[in-house]
Amino acid sequence: MKLILDPLVVRPARHPHLGRALLDDAAARELRARLLDARDHLVATAAWFVHLKRERRARGITEGHPQDLYFQRAYELAHRHGAPGPDAAALAGKEVADVHDAGRVTAADLRAYLTLPDVAADVRRAVDAAWAAADDAPPGSPGREQPTERPTERLTRLLDSCATDGRAALDRVVAAGDGAASGAALRSPGRARTAGLSAHETVRPPEVGARASKSALPPPFDRSILERLFGTVAALELDGAAGLRELVTAEAGRSAQPWQLATEPGRAVLAAGAAAARLDGTTDAARRLAARWEREAFVRRALRLPDGTAPTDGVREAFLRRLWARVHGRELRGRDLAADAVWDLLDGAMRSVVLDRRDQVKAALARDGAA
Repeated sequence: MKLILDPLVVRPARHPHLGRALLDDAAARELRARLLDARDHLVATAAWFVHLKRERRARGITEGHPQDLYFQRAYELAHRHGAPGPDAAALAGKEVADVHDAGRVTAADLRAYLTLPDVAADVRRAVDAAWAAADDAPPGSPGREQPTERPTERLTRLLDSCATDGRAALDRVVAAGDGAASGAALRSPGRARTAGLSAHETVRPPEVGARASKSALPPPFDRSILERLFGTVAALELDGAAGLRELVTAEAGRSAQPWQLATEPGRAVLAAGAAAARLDGTTDAARRLAARWEREAFVRRALRLPDGTAPTDGVREAFLRRLWARVHGRELRGRDLAADAVWDLLDGAMRSVVLDRRDQVKAALARDGAA
């Protein structure tokens, strides 16, 4: 579901009516038709996965989980070549070699690099210098927008249009520096903690880091340099130690910027997301996000837990953490943030939160059933 059916067959980002917890009859028929249409490709995908695992064993590879590494590769092979043929072993070998390219910098390489004493000391100095410069910088100057237009008005215009267009609205928010201003405000005591981006009263410069785990990541602003980079580094195709040095130096500087992001479009998206995540129905984006969440409110009733909490408790904080991770990942990959990506980022972050909550409910129901 996570690696093939949801992102590649159902594709709820393009077909949001198929991503709901409960489908009406028409949507259910459409979903069934999409799955049946994909049947041949899915059968071929399973066959290609067998070949990829066979190549993995033959090469003595033990790193990574085969499903995470090869499921989507197998689906791509099925689309390009259909069912495996006489050249299946050679094609599978090329895919496995590409996944485990010997020259590719891995998360283990990043950790080894950052734990070198000299490197760790250099990174610590770079972080401290970036934060000192940010502390000494004068308050942000007004943008090029007319002074009669307030930041909230620009953000509202962006949130009212981003699901349909929003290009001019995003340009105005970026030009005015509204994202940077809202991000700078998070340095005030308690602001980042209230937003769910830090566990501390005051945001602190990041540590260099020696350990990282995807299952135990702290809030975004509390992550070490290693924790910020280890999940993405393998996909960046860096050029050895020189590439690592450039990546780490850039991250040290980024950590001191507003929203701990380097580009103003990304900061604008976080500022807009913070406003939309109130789910108060005051903008088109907020209404759309609230509607996505309200479709999941049944899970609270299903649990029948009289704990006094509302279904949306913690949603805004979880949403902002997910949104930050997505925008940060785009920056690491060097991907520009166009206006037509704003709504996809907001909607994708909320969908991710919904799926997390759904899994938590299923686990709780399973525990209750076992009891």
